[in-house]
Amino acid sequence: MSNPDCDCRLCPRLVDYRDSNRLTEPSWHNAPAPPFGDRNGRLLIVGLAPGRTGANRTGRVFTGDAAGRMLFQTLIATGLASGTYREDGRDDIKLHDCLITNAVLCAPPGNRPLPSEETTCRPYLTAIIKNMPRLKVIVTLGDVARRNLLKALGKPASAMTGGHGSTAVFGDVTVISSFHCSRLNLNTGRLTPTMFATIFAQARTYA
Repeated sequence: MSNPDCDCRLCPRLVDYRDSNRLTEPSWHNAPAPPFGDRNGRLLIVGLAPGRTGANRTGRVFTGDAAGRMLFQTLIATGLASGTYREDGRDDIKLHDCLITNAVLCAPPGNRPLPSEETTCRPYLTAIIKNMPRLKVIVTLGDVARRNLLKALGKPASAMTGGHGSTAVFGDVTVISSFHCSRLNLNTGRLTPTMFATIFAQARTYA
């Protein structure tokens, strides 16, 4: 249940968008972007949804756009990944003790999934969490990812405050909230490389 079919038809709006991209960019992935990394890892990273020219193009989560470049550079710098990142995903990147996924696995128009689409896709996130037997830490990228993660854990949104660096403990799992590593947040200085690296250094400590 942790991976949808490559031609999943559960969300009509996302299906229409996928079909449109398949017509204009037939060489792209144009399908749900599966989790990437170590399913036996102690760290799970949860983003919002694949970007049209990012994971929707390359087929690997957080690969092909500014957010992915920032994430993988940070993971390499903090020892959670090794290898050389490439925008097309044809590289030797390997994650260490962590897995990356999104709350919504198909690319949405304008990078904004609807609440109904988040709800429909949530069972996949829940299944991923249940099938990570050594899971100790979850880092959420952005408030929407945080809210979806809390719901996947069976918790209300009020169970954890938002904001960069906020933390909460649910059973054996610590959740750490981060601003999303989007181009907008990086360009405006809302999120800096140092701030982002601190989140993952903290995650390694909890793990």
